[in-house]
Amino acid sequence: MAEEVEEKTVLLTQDAVDKLQEELNWRQGEYRDEITERIAAARAEGDLSENGGYQAAREEQGKNEGRINELIVKLRNAKIVEAPEDGTVGNGSVVTIDLAGNEMTYVIGSRDIAVATDIDVISPESPVGAAIIGAKVGDEVEYKAPNGRMIKVTIKDSKPLA
Repeated sequence: MAEEVEEKTVLLTQDAVDKLQEELNWRQGEYRDEITERIAAARAEGDLSENGGYQAAREEQGKNEGRINELIVKLRNAKIVEAPEDGTVGNGSVVTIDLAGNEMTYVIGSRDIAVATDIDVISPESPVGAAIIGAKVGDEVEYKAPNGRMIKVTIKDSKPLA
């Protein structure tokens, strides 16, 4: 029975869409062919019940097909986000915040955006993400941490993920 992938809108930058499409093409082409060749070579060795190479290749094939299905659904449901360019924090923004004198830089978005950047990603649904969405450079916002503490951060910079 095939595992169903939940379908919901996935907010992605154009760069993230391009990278996911590149991964999908590789998995559907070159990588799928490589796995098929390993399965064929292992089959040629004979007794499949005790053939570890065959079992491993079949397992890898299943994982690859699952990832292909996941990528197809994500790309089908992708909505391209363009972060505001006026210093407002939004999905796809690279935001620098000051937290008690420590500056930290994050991208606001889903974990799928992470394929397009080496910058740590904050979900817009997380406490800090929800607090800073819509804020502008210079604004001080407060959010409730999971431990119940109120934390203040200042928006130092916000620009679209390039």
